[in-house]
Amino acid sequence: MLHGYIPANRFLPYLSWTDIATLDNKANTVIVLPTGAIEQHGPHLPCAVDSVIASGVVGHALARLPADIPAYAIPPITYGKSDEHLHFPGTLTLTGETLLHTILEIGESLYRAGFRKFLMVNGHGGQPQPLQMAARELRLRHGDMIVIMQDTFKVPNCAESFMDEKERQMAMHAGHAETALMMALAPDTVQMDNAVANYPPAFPCPTLSAHRPLAAWASYDFGPSGVIGDPLPSTPEQGAAILDSLAESWARAITEVHQMVWVTRDEPAWGKGQWQGKVLDHNDAASLLQSR
Repeated sequence: MLHGYIPANRFLPYLSWTDIATLDNKANTVIVLPTGAIEQHGPHLPCAVDSVIASGVVGHALARLPADIPAYAIPPITYGKSDEHLHFPGTLTLTGETLLHTILEIGESLYRAGFRKFLMVNGHGGQPQPLQMAARELRLRHGDMIVIMQDTFKVPNCAESFMDEKERQMAMHAGHAETALMMALAPDTVQMDNAVANYPPAFPCPTLSAHRPLAAWASYDFGPSGVIGDPLPSTPEQGAAILDSLAESWARAITEVHQMVWVTRDEPAWGKGQWQGKVLDHNDAASLLQSR
């Protein structure tokens, strides 16, 4: 089914339009969008890693929520801005502009339906900028909308407790944490017999970065495997622990977003004319249901 890792009762598209129109407290209902990518992740992992991890973590987080916390996921964005991996077959990429406008139009659709809290959980490190730009523009258009983008691993979790110092400092792609998580979420897709370790050279401008490269890069710059890190020590048990810690933190974050009060602007929104039309609301839905 379409919901994948998301609990069916927390998957917004499984509701009818009348269900959505009559939801209680839509302004404080959190809509969660997992954002991923389809791109190479070395010879041992599938190209779907970022999409699987974002959706899997969101699904496990939503499953932990108490029933009285209103939150729903919408279908994940599985294509991302992955041009740094274009040398490798299997990578499917959008431009940054296409991704930005996709987020804007999804956000506008949510706003028209009455939702005011939009949370993006991003699984791909190559695309925070267009997601952040879209979040800022939605906020400029709508002064009563809360839009948050955060990367999957940028909440408290235990991943680094399993890593050595070099992995913590230098890993960026298809390394220990992603491999362990995939062992927990989609073990049949992991081929550890093909796993290799590979790191970039130390960045030769230590004033700016003593570890990871700060200059723009493509993954092929660091060798033909596509790996930037060491997946070899990863285990399923580590993956389960990392998933548990991420799900716990994201469940707490979703709860906090539901409860949060943020500053609002009352002046007319900045936006485009096509977003100003009528959308059927609670009264329309009630009238339709009463007429049966």
